[in-house]
Amino acid sequence: MNLFIFYFFLFYSFTDSIPAGAQQLINSYPGIVVGYKNNSIFFNDGTSLVYDDQKEKSENELIISPDIEDQFTYEYVIGKLNSNPLNDPGRIRNEDFFKKVYGSSKEEVEKNLVEVVWCPKLVRQKILVTRINQVNKKIELVSKELDNHPEFKKYLLNIGGAFNWRFIAGTNRLSMHSFGMTIDLNTNYADYWQWDCKCDDENSSLKYKNEIPQGIIDIFEKHGFIWGGKWQHYDTMHFEYRPELMN
Repeated sequence: MNLFIFYFFLFYSFTDSIPAGAQQLINSYPGIVVGYKNNSIFFNDGTSLVYDDQKEKSENELIISPDIEDQFTYEYVIGKLNSNPLNDPGRIRNEDFFKKVYGSSKEEVEKNLVEVVWCPKLVRQKILVTRINQVNKKIELVSKELDNHPEFKKYLLNIGGAFNWRFIAGTNRLSMHSFGMTIDLNTNYADYWQWDCKCDDENSSLKYKNEIPQGIIDIFEKHGFIWGGKWQHYDTMHFEYRPELMN
């Protein structure tokens, strides 16, 4: 990290109150997110993004045009669900933030992709994930633990997707698969809200479904991955590395 940036934030850390969400980003993306000052998140290349745009937003607006602070709107609760989800913790994403962390284009992201053998005993499927923020190491830890659970094998076969630079169906928003920090399990045992309503209407009436065992979810969450099955707009095959939401 540039020494000027380091000393700048060392000095100002005593004079500027840091919001909880901003501090979680600094803690969760070490050496990438380097500080907070005057309502901006600063990155290791000296650039910054506005943290809070001060706008009130509807649920749809939170999905379509969130700022960085909006990503913390809903609390992600680790462990077993006690009821069907009523909101979308972690589904609100500021695209510019993730472009700064992982790369702003397919070519930039691809420079940091590495091959991981998913569940080498049970599955032996090769996938591409990013090495930024040691996501590949986290996937390897998840894979190693799941490899000791043959009872989960059918869910772990034929991984539905890892890196794939693309838009979310029915939108112009990039999928988090574009950044190489997500993984989808076997689609044969997955439930996805758009498949069920046969639409992309965020306001459609949904009946929650899930077939993924709690044991798989627990292992992913242990290593910093959120689960799309905890969203009202459920995506039960989907796991996404979001350590800032796990504090």
